[in-house]
Amino acid sequence: MLILNYSHPLTPAHLAQIEALTGAPVTGVRDIPTQLDLDTPFAEHAPALADAAGLTPAQWQTEALLVVPPALNFAAAALLAELHGRCGYFPPIVRLKPTPGALPPRYEVAEIIDLQAIRQAARTRR
Repeated sequence: MLILNYSHPLTPAHLAQIEALTGAPVTGVRDIPTQLDLDTPFAEHAPALADAAGLTPAQWQTEALLVVPPALNFAAAALLAELHGRCGYFPPIVRLKPTPGALPPRYEVAEIIDLQAIRQAARTRR
C-alpha cells in the first residue's frame, strides 16, 4: 500500500500502526508538502496537490492508496474531491491524534477511515 502523506512526517511507529490496522504492508510513503496560499482558491490547489504525488492515470486507478490528508479541513475536502475524481472512489484516510501526556507533543495513529464505505452506507439513507 502506498501512503500519500499530506501532513506531518510519519515515523516507523506510525507505519507499524498503519500496517497493524490495515493488515497490509506499506510499500512506500510519498511526503507531499502542503503549504498553501490562503488567498488562492482551494479548488486551484487540489489538482496541484494531487499532481505532486507523481502518479500516472493508471496508478491512480490501480494502486492501493492510503491518504494522510492535510490538517487544514478545507484543503483536505478539496483534495479528497480531486482524488475521488482520479481514483473513481474515495481512498481511505489516516486520522492522527495527539498522544496523551506526551512531552514534547507527539501524534499516534487513531484510525483508518474508510470513506468509500461511509459513502456507500450514506447512499442507503437517501
